[in-house]
Amino acid sequence: MAGIVREFIGLPSPVVGRAGAGGHPCQGIYHRPADAWPATAFIATHYNVDFSEHYLATLLAERGFGFLGWNTRFRGNEAHFLLDHALAEIGVGVRWLREQAGARQVVLLGNSGGGSLMAAYQSQAVEPNITPVAGMRPLAAIDDLPPGDLFIALAAHSGRPEVLTAWLDPSVTDENDPVSADSGLDPFNVANGPPYSAEFQRRYRAAQRARNERITDWVLGELARLAGTRCRDRLFTTCRSWADLRMIDPTIEPSDRRPNWCYLGDPVKANYGVFGVGTVSTLRTWLSMWSLRTSQCTAAPHLARITVPALVVHATADACVYASDARTLYGAIAAPDKTLEFIKADHYLQEPATARAQTAGLITAWVASRAH
Repeated sequence: MAGIVREFIGLPSPVVGRAGAGGHPCQGIYHRPADAWPATAFIATHYNVDFSEHYLATLLAERGFGFLGWNTRFRGNEAHFLLDHALAEIGVGVRWLREQAGARQVVLLGNSGGGSLMAAYQSQAVEPNITPVAGMRPLAAIDDLPPGDLFIALAAHSGRPEVLTAWLDPSVTDENDPVSADSGLDPFNVANGPPYSAEFQRRYRAAQRARNERITDWVLGELARLAGTRCRDRLFTTCRSWADLRMIDPTIEPSDRRPNWCYLGDPVKANYGVFGVGTVSTLRTWLSMWSLRTSQCTAAPHLARITVPALVVHATADACVYASDARTLYGAIAAPDKTLEFIKADHYLQEPATARAQTAGLITAWVASRAH
């Protein structure tokens, strides 16, 4: 093979105009063999993480595929995310693969948080179901999205509202005070564990859901308060979102993961820090992405509309995605041709050093057996 070509792709959005400084809203990098325009190409997109240089892009291009690491305008801009707008901009990338790159078969790769996002894309493409968030107009650009031919969920979460709620610290008593805590629900109060009793886990999970619902109540109240004023929306913060009991106690859903660890390291330090999912949102972004009550970013309903061949790959040493997540995703997929695979690796497949190549090989074999 003559090497890998990496081509920057910048394209207009059907939703917003080009930035005054010149940047296109939709951007990514297309990786392909230098001597070919592959008939099969992947596209990977996340809610807010830049996937243009995704860790599998070169590995899959070396194996003869195209790989479009694709970003919507919400890359690095999670606070303003709107699902219908993101799906329209993913459609730009899929359409480019089919019409410009010559791909006859498009593989939707849903990695990490992107699992539920790409599921929502395919769901909307085959059976339109996404509705605009409160106060927003319907978006015609999502009524005719080109669907994918294959679907892969890799180290994927079960959905944005589910993952945030599972990670929320329910001991917060005042959303405006990052150190407020109900000691009876504090996961870092040694009187509560670890290990955590079944009764504590039950109360804790119920309190996490209750916190999500309280925030939704407040958001809806704020939107009602702002109605008719000069202000249509506002930003707010959500503190303490690194407190899934499984991060702390390895006896809950035992796996190959490192104990007392999350994606940002020590859970107690991460939980009281300023980096995390859902840390900053507009009112409408909360309703679109994080609310258990209103978000359409839950994977399961969308997976129920996926009938193309599907592959779920779970990393058994993942610190924050668990085997139960993978099995739930797998069970929700409607496709008669579906496969569940396990690899011993962390979330980003950085350890062991062979994990990324192993996963690329697994995916290659699975896709090749379904080429058309």
